[in-house]
Amino acid sequence: MDDDLDAVLVEFDEETGVGTVTMNRPDALNALNGQLREDIIAGLRRLEAENEDADGVALRAVVLEGAGEKAFCAGADVGGFSEESAGASSERGHYEFIRNFPAPVIAKIDGYCLGGGLETALACDFRLASESSTLGFPEVNLGLLPGAGGVQYVTKLAGPAVAKELAMTGEYISAERAADEGIINHVYGDEEFEDEVDAFVTDLAGQAPLAVQAIKDSAHMAVQSGLEEGVRYDNRLFRELLETEDHAEGAAAFDEDREPEFDGT
Repeated sequence: MDDDLDAVLVEFDEETGVGTVTMNRPDALNALNGQLREDIIAGLRRLEAENEDADGVALRAVVLEGAGEKAFCAGADVGGFSEESAGASSERGHYEFIRNFPAPVIAKIDGYCLGGGLETALACDFRLASESSTLGFPEVNLGLLPGAGGVQYVTKLAGPAVAKELAMTGEYISAERAADEGIINHVYGDEEFEDEVDAFVTDLAGQAPLAVQAIKDSAHMAVQSGLEEGVRYDNRLFRELLETEDHAEGAAAFDEDREPEFDGT
């Protein structure tokens, strides 16, 4: 895929339907500035456009990663905190764009994942980390709190005690502890990390894409609504999926004892 973006690299594998957005500021540990945030959105939009000319769903999953060997994203440039706060209080910038992106987004965390970097990972649907990775919210050392909902999301995942400890102390924690607390989905050994992430993403990309999108929507509704409203929402999605070609293919594959081939129609 041709790429003219300054702060990210964008790739799309037509065979698997997997896109990759690489935050490309390795000398700055992929720290967030205005350009990087804008380019993350632009990169995701570029991948989303792959569906426009496709007969069905071309884009099945997106991997978000950091360039270099030291960091996923070490947070926001300190000089850009006022800008970060303004973006967070208005349109939520790239965080909300990632959260609402139709395809599942996987944060591939290898190295430092701090502050706005951790909030970026929390906006993703899945967080996969190498065992040597480090996570934390250091904003309290600057007299701030995580500015894009980090305390809120860690509270929902791990409870208020964990969220307050991370944000109030500025402590860095290991990927293993983050997984134990429910902040990270999976931690893999450093040597197996690439292969394990590839296997996870390949499996996810092979699922029925319309159902995957519906499940993502359902999970968001569960966070935002009461149980009865959420169940009604799921029932509507279920009825819609019953009418899809993907459902017909899945049922036929089950009857014929073969692997289904979903095309997102």
